[in-house]
Amino acid sequence: MSNNNTSRRVLGGLPAPLGATWDGEGTNFALFSVHAEKVELCLFHPTEHHEVERIELPEYTNEVWHGYLPEVGPGTLYGYRVHGPYDPENGHRFNPHKLLLDPYAKAFAGELRWSEAHYGYRLDSDKRDLSYDDRDSAEGMPKCEVIDPTFDWTGDERPRVPWERTIFYETHVRGYTMRHPAVPPELRGNFKGLGQKAVVDYIKSLGVTSVELLPIHAFVQDQPLLDKGLRNYWGYNSIGFFALEPRYLGPGGVNSFKEMVMRLHEAGLEVILDVVYNHTAEGNELGPTLCFKGIDNASYYRLMPEQRRYYINDTGTGNTVNTSHPRVLQMVMDSLRYWVLEMHVDGFRFDLGTILGREKDGFNPRGGFFDAMGQDPVLAHVKLIGEPWDIGPGGYQLGRFPPGWAEWNGKYRDTLRGYWKGDEGLIRDFAARVTGSGDLYDWHGRRPWSSVNFITAHDGFTLNDLVSYNEKHNEANGEDNQDGSNDNLSWNCGVEGPSDEPEVRTLRERQKRNLLTALLLSHGTPMLLAGDEFGQTQNGNNNVYCQDNELSWTDWDAIDAADQALTEFVRQAIKLRQNQPLLHRYSFRDGMKIRWIGPSGNDYSDEEWGDAGSRCIGLLLERGEERAYISDRGERILLAIFNSHHETVAFKLPELEGDFVWQRLLDTHEGTCDADGVTHARGETVEIPGRSTRLFGSPDNPATPEA
Repeated sequence: MSNNNTSRRVLGGLPAPLGATWDGEGTNFALFSVHAEKVELCLFHPTEHHEVERIELPEYTNEVWHGYLPEVGPGTLYGYRVHGPYDPENGHRFNPHKLLLDPYAKAFAGELRWSEAHYGYRLDSDKRDLSYDDRDSAEGMPKCEVIDPTFDWTGDERPRVPWERTIFYETHVRGYTMRHPAVPPELRGNFKGLGQKAVVDYIKSLGVTSVELLPIHAFVQDQPLLDKGLRNYWGYNSIGFFALEPRYLGPGGVNSFKEMVMRLHEAGLEVILDVVYNHTAEGNELGPTLCFKGIDNASYYRLMPEQRRYYINDTGTGNTVNTSHPRVLQMVMDSLRYWVLEMHVDGFRFDLGTILGREKDGFNPRGGFFDAMGQDPVLAHVKLIGEPWDIGPGGYQLGRFPPGWAEWNGKYRDTLRGYWKGDEGLIRDFAARVTGSGDLYDWHGRRPWSSVNFITAHDGFTLNDLVSYNEKHNEANGEDNQDGSNDNLSWNCGVEGPSDEPEVRTLRERQKRNLLTALLLSHGTPMLLAGDEFGQTQNGNNNVYCQDNELSWTDWDAIDAADQALTEFVRQAIKLRQNQPLLHRYSFRDGMKIRWIGPSGNDYSDEEWGDAGSRCIGLLLERGEERAYISDRGERILLAIFNSHHETVAFKLPELEGDFVWQRLLDTHEGTCDADGVTHARGETVEIPGRSTRLFGSPDNPATPEA
């Protein structure tokens, strides 16, 4: 039973830092709220999780409620009850009957157990959210936990991979290890599992440099999914920006994440977090009251100017975080710095990143959030990647993020898919995408690495399914196959789904190699979806956000000989890219000579550029003499020939000056990726098989592998 008072000695404490901060002798509690009238700190039994003490925070300084409790330390479970007006029409939704999570909590204990008590209003009332619910939600709420932040980071060194050498590998902490045979059962699905030597060694062996993890912030399991026997798998439903998702912790608690980071760093691998600061799990006016909504709804969320009962929904999830408010912006910045300084992560990918740049007049690349990021001495030196779109007005901002940022390039994905699918009229756009999308990024000194190039990502088909299905097959999601994108630019190579036909299987494997090769030969920053390198399938489901099961988990036991061959091809292609400075271009002003060659051996003509049926083109890259951005290592000249025609094309190799021959370095038709000794004279005509790529170099200055 709750106590409304306490005999405990309570001191005023400090208004900063926000959150619960243990100093070795006691804990300081600080909570921001502009409009609250009183804040109560609730302490809970360490094992039974029932409320044992309720303490009114005694001080209010600069819009922060605070107090200090001596002898309260790590392991203490707590939450808040915040008093104030319940006036939804003016944006206020205070309800002290609802236990609230601390926005700055570093750990959560227990899971959310849904009930009607989680809502600030009566679900059965005709007044809807204008009604008031006085049931206590504490029993079904997770509790915040005070942590001991100490950890021995001795020996940890950030890899600090240069942007132009970066290759992202997008994966999921839980799904990547749940079926891994080398991971002990008790470690599968958590941070210690991902940090296991066998897992880290495999990732390192591919040649990728940076592991990008789907959301690991604490998130909510949606009631509608639970009702259907499903779960939120991806985690884009955050409720805490400092706390790790409890299911991923495993043995060691918060420190298990730090140990995983150390293991990846030891292998030279960066850790990139996919973060969701654009919305929270509280939804719109009909959503639950779990945290921000009950602490200061009018500050934390963007509300409709004339009808503050309702939320601006530029995210499609019901609400939008109000980063225009200085304290909310501070929370996001404090969170980011926490993950860099305390948890040693190396960068962030911002989900629906356009939201963060929204001001009252729309998206602004010089808005408060971007300005704060650019001047911050910690965050200005980590990798920052934006997803440059949202569903709000003017929400597509590809190429408009400020200098220092990279962006997911959706145009690259769509153009490369369409080109290899055989669509017409893409040759000009294909040329722009493969050479770093300078039309989008060559301004204000931005670099080719600003374009994060990808063929597949967590959202959509896997690479295997991209070449195996014409249509999505999302029936398992329980939405009558209405969810997920209908425009996948996929091609099943003649048969929908799995096939035993040798010709179909051969073509699919070649298409996988074509897509991966184009990705790794393109200027910009490549991103691979984990499992694509060995044919991971989701059985045609292009929206596995709710499939926390074998449909989405990486299937390590299903890898056959063809899959192993693809994996080795990827390893060799990545090695080739890293050994060839002409491929990982550093600057648009490096003096590199770029020419586009037609099958005649001459520069692509105006007629060829204008021909919608043009689907065979050669990219000639040559080191310039006037700039020193490109090292002397690797080939002086490279020629990549891309043929998405279904027929063989006779291609005349260009007659360049100098006494050299062309040596074949890569062939997606044969599935080889090495200097195989096959050479051709200048001006010789070679046969480029249908739907294939070949890369040639000049052996007078062979590639020198890195030490």
